[in-house]
Amino acid sequence: MKHLSALNKYFWKYRVRFMAGIIFVVTSNYFAILQPEITGYIISQVTQFIKHKPAAIKENYSVSISFLVKWLQHFNFKNIVLIASLIILLLALLRGLLMFFMRQTLIVMSRYIEYDLKNAVYKHYQELDTGFFKTHSTGDMMNRITEDVSRVRMYAGPAIMYAANLVALITLCVMNMLRKDVYLSMIVLAPLPILAVTIYIINNVIHKKSEKVQSLLSDLTTNAQESYSGIRVIKSFVQEKAMLGFFSKNSEAYRKNAVSLSKVEAIYFPSMTLVVGLSTLLTILVGGNMALHNPDKVGIIVEFVLYINMLMFPVSAIGSVASMVQRAAASQKRINEFLDKKPVIKSNVGTHKEESLSGNISFNNVSFTYPHTGVKAINNISFVVKPGEKVMVLGKTGSGKSTIAQLLLRFYDPGKGSICIGEKNIYNVDLKSLRSYISYVPQDVFLFSDSVSNNVRFGMKHESNEAEVEQYAKYAAVHNEILSLENGYATTVGERGVTLSGGQKQRVSIARALLKQGQIMLFDDCLSAVDAKTEHVIVNNLNEFLQHKTTIIITHRIFVSIAFDKIIVIDNGRIAEAGTHDELLALNGFYTELYNLQLREEEAVNN
Repeated sequence: MKHLSALNKYFWKYRVRFMAGIIFVVTSNYFAILQPEITGYIISQVTQFIKHKPAAIKENYSVSISFLVKWLQHFNFKNIVLIASLIILLLALLRGLLMFFMRQTLIVMSRYIEYDLKNAVYKHYQELDTGFFKTHSTGDMMNRITEDVSRVRMYAGPAIMYAANLVALITLCVMNMLRKDVYLSMIVLAPLPILAVTIYIINNVIHKKSEKVQSLLSDLTTNAQESYSGIRVIKSFVQEKAMLGFFSKNSEAYRKNAVSLSKVEAIYFPSMTLVVGLSTLLTILVGGNMALHNPDKVGIIVEFVLYINMLMFPVSAIGSVASMVQRAAASQKRINEFLDKKPVIKSNVGTHKEESLSGNISFNNVSFTYPHTGVKAINNISFVVKPGEKVMVLGKTGSGKSTIAQLLLRFYDPGKGSICIGEKNIYNVDLKSLRSYISYVPQDVFLFSDSVSNNVRFGMKHESNEAEVEQYAKYAAVHNEILSLENGYATTVGERGVTLSGGQKQRVSIARALLKQGQIMLFDDCLSAVDAKTEHVIVNNLNEFLQHKTTIIITHRIFVSIAFDKIIVIDNGRIAEAGTHDELLALNGFYTELYNLQLREEEAVNN
């Protein structure tokens, strides 16, 4: 239960609805317990009327807490029956109305809490850094914001409502029963301690099993999500049967544990029914014996039986409430563990938003090792990019060149050394300001399930018109291909841009970065999926667009049509060569080797 205390701030936020709901619960149950009392009084009236002793009835019910019963005693027998029937009908209608308000306050409150909690989880996802998403599966993250939050809502609404209803009804019933007959009340309530012990034992088992079921559900969701995302790979390798077997194995593990949990929960309902049945049986046995010796007790015995029957549903619901609470506690524990994770990469205390950043980009003896793999990506790298310069970072796959882009964007912080823009260490620059200053085209292109136009506009703070979108799509050499789509720029590209080719997705991503108009243009191997002819067109367009932009192009190919001010060759995480195109050719090293190889490939294609 300690994990659920995290919800107290939400209960305080919606305290008006919460308190109103509790008042409606108590009031509706107060009207409910008046009905057995009036019924018992009428039975006593009938019994006494048959015996022609109406005066004895009034004495017998003089201890009643109900003002209605005392008021009824002022009428004659025929009027009492009629008026009592109308009162019972009115009480039922009032209780129904109050139960409606009860649900409108407590259940609606739980929906508000669900809304707030989902927003809090989603917001926290956005605040966490790249390292977190490298070590946590999408399925598990989705499960926390859907299944876990839904189970917490069941606690915040139905569980609390049923629990309040249970407490109010039991309290009012027991108070009335004790006022009527203490001895009979103690006999009837004797089985309740057995119920309390049963609930305590089973609750502990349910809590452990709920945690296990939630964990397995996360694994199952992850498995399904990966299968949906990678369906083309699965089909191309004809691995449908193998993936189905893997999913079935996870599903079977979940089924077994879920069934085991359900079996434990199933013990509750017969247990509750048994306890209530014992109480009813004791009421009839003991009360019947009392009525044989004192017929005036018949009305009270009937009243007690009605009280026990009224308690049957709420007492039976103890199992459901306890199950909902335990499931919610297990889910809230997972949510709390997630919300307690603090982002490693964040704006530091004292930083402020920068309207503009200017000056040299400098890497000063920077080294970095990926925390989740232990792989040392770059080692003691230093270089400077002056404002307006165009720099190419060249290297083989796995050489560490993409890490430079991720460090500049502060997806990670260097383990050693510093990165500065002008005189400012980016560690001391507001994180959002830094990233808004950079137009970035990642190596792993991602498009949202939206129109082509909205995907191009994605990085804009202000609304851009269609002419601007088309202009930058032309720069990225994708305009004509977009027009050939069914709805042109309004075409929805599907999840992750599935309806577009790899080259089209890369070019839409380039158009997105160009439209953003960042002061630093950062391209990370963004032309790997386009053909040589299209690449040539894009590079020429970029050469024109990037005239006065500070630009870093990370690639494994050499672009000779762009007059780079500096070329940095990365090999095994270190700078192997650095200089201009002519200077590197004169060194006759790795750059020269790659350049000559590329020339031969182009000649072979042309021939």
